[in-house]
Amino acid sequence: MKKIGLIREGKIPADNRVALTPAQCKWILKNSTDIQIVVQNSPGRCFSDREYQLAGVEIREDLSDCDILFGIKEVPVAQLIPGKTYLFFSHTKKKQAYNQPLLRAVLDKGITLIDYECLEHEDGQRIIGFGFFAGVVGAHNGIMAYGKRSGLYDLDRVYKQRSFRELIHTYFGLRLPNVKIAVTGSGRVAHGILEIMNLMGIHEVENDEYLRRRFAYPVYTQLKGGELYRHKITGTYNREDYHSHPDQYNCIFRPYTEQTDILMNGVYWDKAAPRLFEKEDVRADEFIIRTIADITDDANGSVPINLGDQTIEDPVYGVDKQTLEKTAPYLPGSIDIMAVGNLPNELPRDASRYFGEQLIKFILEDLLKDGSDIIRRATITRNGKLTEPFEYLRDYAEGR
Repeated sequence: MKKIGLIREGKIPADNRVALTPAQCKWILKNSTDIQIVVQNSPGRCFSDREYQLAGVEIREDLSDCDILFGIKEVPVAQLIPGKTYLFFSHTKKKQAYNQPLLRAVLDKGITLIDYECLEHEDGQRIIGFGFFAGVVGAHNGIMAYGKRSGLYDLDRVYKQRSFRELIHTYFGLRLPNVKIAVTGSGRVAHGILEIMNLMGIHEVENDEYLRRRFAYPVYTQLKGGELYRHKITGTYNREDYHSHPDQYNCIFRPYTEQTDILMNGVYWDKAAPRLFEKEDVRADEFIIRTIADITDDANGSVPINLGDQTIEDPVYGVDKQTLEKTAPYLPGSIDIMAVGNLPNELPRDASRYFGEQLIKFILEDLLKDGSDIIRRATITRNGKLTEPFEYLRDYAEGR
């Protein structure tokens, strides 16, 4: 008998998403005879304790007898239970400085850590995540911000809607001006952005046509890796080579900065990768982008004027085009930046259902048995020791 525990989120600000919904827990219990599920009580979860109880799940504080513990965001060091197997987004694979104490504690407490972000198919495609709903919410917020800047239309906030279905209803009758929107990326985030583009009736156009002219209606173009990057020597693009050697590529986004009103950024970024543009580029009169939804949200990353996170309650700030300093949003001489690290929290129930479906479909069965190559590749630590693929984190984990 394996016992699964759903932990209460401890990071502040608190996350309200879950790894498994009450309905998904009920399905697991109905279809398995050797699994128990326990949920730690929580007042802030998007599904209430009562909903889990009605699904036949036990609610209690103590999860120390559980074999596997599921969370979402980083677990505070003081709340880690020694010797357990945890699954959550640890945000340590890029050696993020703010989570060094977390990885150190995971090692010290003999914990096995499986990171959702590292669960990938053999070709590197992410298996599980909230990217689609990050794209949905981020795209909505980007369009909302442009409306506030221009005063031409008004969009309500996503979190005021109870579901994605209700959000779609808010688009009925929405009439957008003839804006041009550049969408970067090709993964789950980009898919979420494109969903909103289509629901809002924004027309897709080819890259070359987008660069050539204006339109009498709102349009977008999608820029995948092949439209964004070129090898410094060969002038070509190869996806596998780019992800292995991003430092050997240049970004060719610059012409789009002269034809784009709104940038929806959904590209994965690595510190060695070229940025979409450089900070000094925004000072040019030809740089006409006025709203940037940096959905992948790397401070000083692919969008170099991302100066850091905002909150769901206050998602947009300005950056002065000349001083490059942070300002209030919607000022005449500024560019508006929408950058929020937990965008899916605006649609937590829908995002959690989607996440749990992928977890059940691709991970859960193997996790409860002998594991799999997918799970082994995502295991950062095993019983308090770094696994071979993550040995590069040793200096970071030890604070050297």
